[in-house]
Amino acid sequence: MNINIVELVGYIGSLLVVVSMLMTSVIKLRFINLTGSFIFTIYALIIKSYPTALMNFSLVIINIYNLYRLLKVQKDYSVIPVSADEAFYQYFLNRFEKNIRRFFPNFDKNAAYSKMYMICCKTDAAGILIGNDGEEGEINVAVDYATPTYRDCSAGKHLYRYLAERGLTKLTVADCSFWHRSYLKHIGFKRDGKIWRRG
Repeated sequence: MNINIVELVGYIGSLLVVVSMLMTSVIKLRFINLTGSFIFTIYALIIKSYPTALMNFSLVIINIYNLYRLLKVQKDYSVIPVSADEAFYQYFLNRFEKNIRRFFPNFDKNAAYSKMYMICCKTDAAGILIGNDGEEGEINVAVDYATPTYRDCSAGKHLYRYLAERGLTKLTVADCSFWHRSYLKHIGFKRDGKIWRRG
């Protein structure tokens, strides 16, 4: 085998491991790290660096185990309607404001909103939905945000079921960044001009 190809395999594996550390989604991090570790295991075996192969193969097993837990273990979510003057709501916004603005750059945390919900997983704050009443059964969403640990869409799916059970079957998102659009597509929103609609 050409040595340049062997080195390329090593570089690809290393790059994927590094890129995985940049992921905000835990599932993406685990999946990309798994792929990089597997490729680097192959590289280490080719160059007969068995300790490196063993270490990376161990990472493959660890990532598979953690992905299984993330994808199969049922998360216990609760949705809590909140108001703007609640201390924990304000703490959450202040704590995650910079990251929220990455997805919703024009969000004004001091504006008045008629709909505010926090999504919790047991005792952890998993996300938040903020918006205003639209037409009957509709929310015009200003923020639909999940913390990095809960970006596997499960929190959003639970939230939308909760809203639908209460007659809120339509959601529209008019202002979000490029980074949020892939989530909207995945969760069932469809683009209508500059508006994203669900339901």
